[in-house]
Amino acid sequence: MPEQLAHAPYDALLLLSFGGPEGPDDVVPFLRNVTRGRGIPEERLKEVGQHYFLFGGVSPINEQNRALLDALRKDLAEHGVELPVYWGNRNWAPYLTDTLREMAADGRRRIAVLATSAYASYSGCRQYREDLAGALAALAEEGVEPPRVDKLRHYFNHPGFIEPMAEGVLASLAELPEDVRAGAHLAFTTHSIPDAAADTSGPAGDHGDGGAYVAQHLDVARVIVDRVTAETGVEHPWRLVYQSRSGAPHIPWLEPDICDHLEELHGAGVPAVVMAPIGFVSDHMEVLYDLDTEATAKAAELGLPVRRSATVGADPRFAAAVRDLLLERAAAERGRPVDRCALGALGPSHDLCPAGCCPARAPKPAAAGADSPYA
Repeated sequence: MPEQLAHAPYDALLLLSFGGPEGPDDVVPFLRNVTRGRGIPEERLKEVGQHYFLFGGVSPINEQNRALLDALRKDLAEHGVELPVYWGNRNWAPYLTDTLREMAADGRRRIAVLATSAYASYSGCRQYREDLAGALAALAEEGVEPPRVDKLRHYFNHPGFIEPMAEGVLASLAELPEDVRAGAHLAFTTHSIPDAAADTSGPAGDHGDGGAYVAQHLDVARVIVDRVTAETGVEHPWRLVYQSRSGAPHIPWLEPDICDHLEELHGAGVPAVVMAPIGFVSDHMEVLYDLDTEATAKAAELGLPVRRSATVGADPRFAAAVRDLLLERAAAERGRPVDRCALGALGPSHDLCPAGCCPARAPKPAAAGADSPYA
């Protein structure tokens, strides 16, 4: 098959993300979208919004997605993949339903979807699939024939995702004062989620001690630690820790929190820490506030030297990884043999989420899975 058709059967790529406010007047309406159906009072939304108001009411995520869009389009064009790239969000403009409507009007019938979440969980995978199903249903109600959407597999262990983060950890270690560098600990951070959601993340066969969500993060951390050890000759102690908890206090969530972990390390005499946000694709608000502001302030209070390593963002290697994921899925859909890239012990993830994967408390239709109503 000619290279320009290597993306068949897909006629478009959709970048699907969370969205974020782009000014002070957007903050509370955005948070209403995020928390819709939970009955959270307006005053509480304003309180949570203070994180955004510290930065002018602007979340960095939209600008970071624009940079990623540019990187994806550049990479595809340079490799002869003539495929348009669109962008839709769950919680802010450009809204997913509007983008899918535009894609349908442009004649796009088979769409590959990249979600800006690399790991298996309800909020990181199935909820995006539910949003896709809801948007497709809305188009059908309008009399628009819904396109078919296929979500690209989890990419947590793709080299194009891991290698930039490993280099970020090495760079952060090099930035530490020389007298504390060798004794530095590595704190791999990700978004905390309820224990129950973690335990049921991934297909049913993956459930167990923390489910797929924890297992996948641990696998990524081990790959990065091995790279750091090989490069530096130093075996830095490490731990997977959590941040950005937002749930009710009586509901158990994954722990320890990054700030609690910094206190524990300081109390144990650890001389320095590198915080590595492996759970996040880009430097959005959870990184900018929870790590760069809150956790860094905690470290300063303790007198503990810290550095925060880089996320992947729009790194060209990540853009190349997305192209790889797209073309491997396209080949699989055409019935061609596929060589799937994956580092670590877990191997490549599934293309099609099984029925009941990452279940919600209140089941909803979900697109791009074995139980999808839009096949």
